[in-house]
Amino acid sequence: MNFKASLSAMWARLPLNGIVKAVLLVIALYLLIALVLGMYWSNAPGLFDVRDNAKEYAQAHNQNVVVGYTTVATLHRLASSLLDKPGGYLSNDVTPPGVWLDNMPNWEFGVLIQVRDLSRALRKDIARSQSQSKEDPDLAQAEPAFNFQSDSWILPATEGEYRSGIKYLEAYMDRLADPSNPQAQFYARADNLRNWLTDVETRLGSLSQRLSASVGQVRMNTDLAGDSAAQQSTGAASQELIKTGWFEIDDVFYEARGTAWALTEILRAVEVDFASVLEKKNALVSLQQIIRELEATQETIWAPMILNGSGFGLVANHSLVMANYISRANAAIIDLRRLLENG
Repeated sequence: MNFKASLSAMWARLPLNGIVKAVLLVIALYLLIALVLGMYWSNAPGLFDVRDNAKEYAQAHNQNVVVGYTTVATLHRLASSLLDKPGGYLSNDVTPPGVWLDNMPNWEFGVLIQVRDLSRALRKDIARSQSQSKEDPDLAQAEPAFNFQSDSWILPATEGEYRSGIKYLEAYMDRLADPSNPQAQFYARADNLRNWLTDVETRLGSLSQRLSASVGQVRMNTDLAGDSAAQQSTGAASQELIKTGWFEIDDVFYEARGTAWALTEILRAVEVDFASVLEKKNALVSLQQIIRELEATQETIWAPMILNGSGFGLVANHSLVMANYISRANAAIIDLRRLLENG
């Protein structure tokens, strides 16, 4: 009797309640494994040293660390972390345990937004000498690859598109570090840094508002403030209750945490590549303070869930704490941008 026949005979002799117990045992075991995997996959990567990261990549690829190399290597590491961290990229998962997780996909989205913004800044400004100059061919391919939809499971899969973007970054870095190829450049100028910081301001300002709305606020309509001739398409109430939904509170929190993680690393790289500009404007300390504010957002969360207590209540409100750090960093970035413009 072959193995298949033996297995069928054993299953036929098994009592019905025994079959039910076996099925329940398999399901319970599967759920336990999925739970453990889900907890492991929900651990976000820690902060890393951007200088060491650039040196290690340069040594591995026989390249030199030139101006701009640290920033691009940091962008490369951020994009790679989305795909290579424990569990891989989870935002497009359709099977357990990935499909059950929402904190990590929101963290991934926060990182992805920063990857997209920096790749656009590289293509639009930093790698070009002036507005009429030709854009870098590799960066022209990398930016749309990173802007592919974040939740496509197949045909094509999101991971494949982002891998393509990473490969184009690698090609740009290879040409950037080649002294015989002056076509690839990274212009560490104050105006380029200001333009990117403007995008950062809008991102952090939106996150701060959404985080603060965890407790609900009645806000005045200031859409047209400051311009007596300003108009808008349709009318709006003079006051509006803004409140983040209960089921969205942890989503916004983890998106902000991912944003702050990526932004911390990018600003550390900016400190390296734009050092001469920052020193000339006496803005280096300002940048370091912004980094410190953002680093505080990565502290360990000891509570089992994101709490949403009232502003001065007995229970903590993690969203308001995060909003405090984000708002302080955003205010400092606005000051830094003005300093770069007028200092």
